[in-house]
Amino acid sequence: MSPLGTARHVCWLIGTLIRAGLLPLMSPLGYLRAGHAARRYGLSPATTFAVAAISAPRHAAIIDAEGSSTWGDFDNRSSRLAAELASMTLHRPNLTVALMARNSRPFAEVIVATAKLGGRILLLNTGFSGPQLAEVVEREGADVVVFDEEFRPVIEHLQGARPLVVACRDYAEGDRTVTALIDNSTLGAPPPPYGPAKIVVLTSGTSGTPKGAERSGGSGGIGAIAGLFDRIPLRHHDIMVIGAPMFHAWGLAGLTIGSSLACTIVTRRRFDPEETLRLVAEHRATVLWLVPVMLERIMALPDEVRRRYGVSSLRVVALSGSAVRADAVHRFMDDYGDIVYNNYSSTEVGWAAIATPSDLREAPATAGCPPRGTELRILDDNGNPVNEGKAGRIFVRNDTLFDGYTGGGRKQVVEGFMETGDVGHLDAKGRLYVDGRSDDMIVSGGENVYPAEVERLLGTHPAVIEAAVLGVSDEQYGQRLAAFVALAEGADPDTVPDELRNLVRDKLARHKVPRSVVVIDQLPRNAAGKVLKRELLERAVDG
Repeated sequence: MSPLGTARHVCWLIGTLIRAGLLPLMSPLGYLRAGHAARRYGLSPATTFAVAAISAPRHAAIIDAEGSSTWGDFDNRSSRLAAELASMTLHRPNLTVALMARNSRPFAEVIVATAKLGGRILLLNTGFSGPQLAEVVEREGADVVVFDEEFRPVIEHLQGARPLVVACRDYAEGDRTVTALIDNSTLGAPPPPYGPAKIVVLTSGTSGTPKGAERSGGSGGIGAIAGLFDRIPLRHHDIMVIGAPMFHAWGLAGLTIGSSLACTIVTRRRFDPEETLRLVAEHRATVLWLVPVMLERIMALPDEVRRRYGVSSLRVVALSGSAVRADAVHRFMDDYGDIVYNNYSSTEVGWAAIATPSDLREAPATAGCPPRGTELRILDDNGNPVNEGKAGRIFVRNDTLFDGYTGGGRKQVVEGFMETGDVGHLDAKGRLYVDGRSDDMIVSGGENVYPAEVERLLGTHPAVIEAAVLGVSDEQYGQRLAAFVALAEGADPDTVPDELRNLVRDKLARHKVPRSVVVIDQLPRNAAGKVLKRELLERAVDG
């Protein structure tokens, strides 16, 4: 970049951060304390939470079902918890804390306390079975396991001795809880961090045991964060309702980005569409942080239920995790305004493209354009760029790329661009469309089919609430397409399957027509909203 280009970039960067409020006004002493926190903890949740406590100590930080805390109180409590974690593990260097919990203040306290020690935070999927949990905890070398009481039957699969701490309990008395450790602590300040904190987010694969994707610090570099703020108008002291699960990359991003802006974060352990609207109305929330299926569930509520809650305070509804149904997002914006932003990201590359409300109005299937500071390439199997409109593998370059998998290895990198594992194409305006996972490609009769294209088309039928397409073994064609659909109330399950096959036959090539269309009550999903296609495949094989 030329000196002039560098100067312009720096001016844009500073202007964007000031406009968002990431550089809040403080006293000279406040800036000195913030600088000390940044030097001590680096770019990590410990820094963003500490600076929020310095700039807005009396401002509400996190509100959950049990109450609320200010930023100053939260900083103090997380420091006491850090001292306790260090003590119970005999000040073990490179401490790894495994966390299996739903959204709550104790969840956030464990994240920040571990970061203050320079430890590794291992975020466990709340949908894990006992064997999956035991394999991941053993593989990652967790020294302490923190869990919600409801997961005790799963935790009992762990082998070996290690401290166990209860984060939240619904019905049983735990031996040791996060709250009790903090309230009863007499240890004083925690020891200095051993090094930069690391966060291990498990890949959202829906089959087998997921890999651990490790990254240093928080959600990404300062340039990538500025690019997000440039595209999505998040602001200092926003009131943010987070429904996305915080053990997932997008929910964690909401927590860390919210802390960087000293927002008030409102959350509940379980997502409920009507309760979410009530929280927005009660707290006059300005930001709603969801995965797409949550927005779809809100729009599935009866109109009279949604009208009970005034949500005119909302400025931003931020989504990520999958494509959003066009009818759901259009109806939402018709009712509440053009405030929906859908973010295409992955555990490995961070956010790669963002669809603005105008993008979603014009081309609802798009994942949007890359934010400033992020570059996209669509490459063929030989690493060469493909033509506009042609599908290829999606590669991303930015400063949010992960460090690598904890078991070794990382995604393919071509000239600094990292593969996402997805296949997609660009339109004439440079907008990205995700056609599916590269390993989801179905080969039927020698023809390549990406399920996402067929799923989007099936979703346009007025009777279809949600749809999933997968490949099933077939002696004649190698694989055949099987579709699973959930239908709207009143739809005829006897006639809709034929209508759907005719729809695909009219709009797409014949080899993309599902051989079977199975009507089910709802698609199985994990906590992040991803469809569990392995369960559907088992059902297809059994059928």
